[in-house]
Amino acid sequence: MDTHSAVVERLRSSFVSGVTKPEAFRQTQLMNAMSMLQENEQKIIEAMHKDLAKPKFEALLSEFEMVINEIHYAITNLSTWMKPEYVSTNLATKFDDCFVRREPLGVVLVIGPWNYPLQLLFLPMIGAIAAGNCVIVKPSEVSPAAEALIAELIPKYLSQDCYAVVTGGSEETVALLKNRFDHIFFTGSQAVGRSILQAASVHLTPVTLELGGKSPCMIFGQVNVTVAIRRLMWAKFFNAGQSCVAPDYVLCTPPTRDAMLPEISKVLEEFYTTDPQASPDFPRIVSPRHWTRLMDLLKKSKGRVVVGGGGSPEDRYIAPTVVVDVPADDALMQEEIFGPILPILTVGSVEEAIEFVKGREKPLAVYVFSNSSAVVNQVLENTTSGGFCSNDGIVHITLPTLPFGGVGASGFGSYHGRWGFETFSHRRACMLRGWALERLNGLRYPPYTENKLYWLRWSTSPKSSCSIL
Repeated sequence: MDTHSAVVERLRSSFVSGVTKPEAFRQTQLMNAMSMLQENEQKIIEAMHKDLAKPKFEALLSEFEMVINEIHYAITNLSTWMKPEYVSTNLATKFDDCFVRREPLGVVLVIGPWNYPLQLLFLPMIGAIAAGNCVIVKPSEVSPAAEALIAELIPKYLSQDCYAVVTGGSEETVALLKNRFDHIFFTGSQAVGRSILQAASVHLTPVTLELGGKSPCMIFGQVNVTVAIRRLMWAKFFNAGQSCVAPDYVLCTPPTRDAMLPEISKVLEEFYTTDPQASPDFPRIVSPRHWTRLMDLLKKSKGRVVVGGGGSPEDRYIAPTVVVDVPADDALMQEEIFGPILPILTVGSVEEAIEFVKGREKPLAVYVFSNSSAVVNQVLENTTSGGFCSNDGIVHITLPTLPFGGVGASGFGSYHGRWGFETFSHRRACMLRGWALERLNGLRYPPYTENKLYWLRWSTSPKSSCSIL
C-alpha cells in the first residue's frame, strides 16, 4: 500500500502534467461520478442503513439526489464557470485585455463527516473536480459501511492518477495532514476544526471549515401551528437530529409553547407512530459513544421532558425528545446537541430572542417561523448566521445556487454549485498589454514632473470622462 506521501506525490505529478485542466477531462470525471452513484444506488441505501439505520427515503433524498443534482448542475454550468471574467478598465488600460481567470489550486484534501457520509464528502469533491484539481478524500471511520463503499467505488469510476481515498481513524488523519496540500476542506466538529487549522498553518495551506453550532428556531407572532410543527419536527428529527443545520433549540413565548406541545405530540405520532423505535422511518444514533453522550446531556438537563426521553443502548435508539422549562445555562445549551433532543426555551418577545442569539456564537443557520414579514425581516436584519430560512428548516441547503457555509465559530468558506467551484479555484488577475498608448505610458517614466503626475492621475481616475467603467 502506498504511503500517504506517495499518494500525494502521485497526484501532484498528475496535476503538474496538466491532465486535469481541460474541460473535457473534468466533464468526463463528473459524468463518471454520476454513473458511480446511479449504478450503485442500492449499495448506497444499504450502507446508509448499516451505519445509521437511515430509511431508504432519507438516504436517497439526502445522500443520493442532492449529489446527483450537484453533479448535473456542475456539468451544465462548467463551461460558463471556466470562461474568463472580463473587468472594466480606465483610460490608461483602454486597449488591454483585463480579466479574471479561474485556475485549479493543485492537490486538495477533503475530509468528510459521518452523519451524511456521501453527501458531505462528494459535494465538495464535485466542486474540486469541476475546478480542475486532483483530490484526496478522507471519509469518516465512524460510518464504516459508507467508508468502505467510498473506498471501493471511487477507484473504479474516477481516474486513479488524479483522485484517491485514504481510510482510517484519527491517527491516519494526523499523518495525512503532515503532507502539503493546496487546500483543505473539512466538515465536522469545532474541536477537530481547530486541529485541522493548526496542521494546515505549518504549510500555509488555505482551509475551508464547515462546522456546526447551535442553530436557533424562533417562533413569534401568528403562525399556522399545525404546518409550523410539521416542518419543525421534520427538520429536527430528520436523520435522528444528526444534521449540522438541524434546529438545535426553540425560542418562543410561553403561550406559543403551550399551543405547540399538543401539536408536537400529535405530529410525532403521525410521523413515527406511538412506538418510534419500531418505525422504519426513524434512524439510529451512529455509535454507542455518541448515544452515551446524548443520554448524559439529557440526564444533566434541568428541563422537563414532555415528549420521549427514553432510549435503548443496544439499538442505539433515542426517542424523539422534547424538553421544556430549559434554563439558558442548561447542559443542553452548552454545546450542539446533534441528536433527537429539542429544548424549548421561553422568552418574552422576539427582541429578547434576538438578543439571546446574538449573545452566543454565530450559528450555522437561523430559522424563524411567523406569518409576519416584519418579524421575519426583524430577525434577518438583527442576527448573523451561515444561512437563514423562514417558515421551514434545512431546505435552504438543497438549492445549489445558494452558498452553503458557516460564519465565525460555525466555520468559514462556502460551497455548493458555483460556490464550490470558486472555493477550489485561484482567481488569477490577468492583463494582456499591447504596445499602444506609449505616449500615455510615458507619463510614468522619470524624470518626474508635476505635469506628468497630474495627467497620470487623471488617466487612471474613475472620475475621468474618458474612463470605461
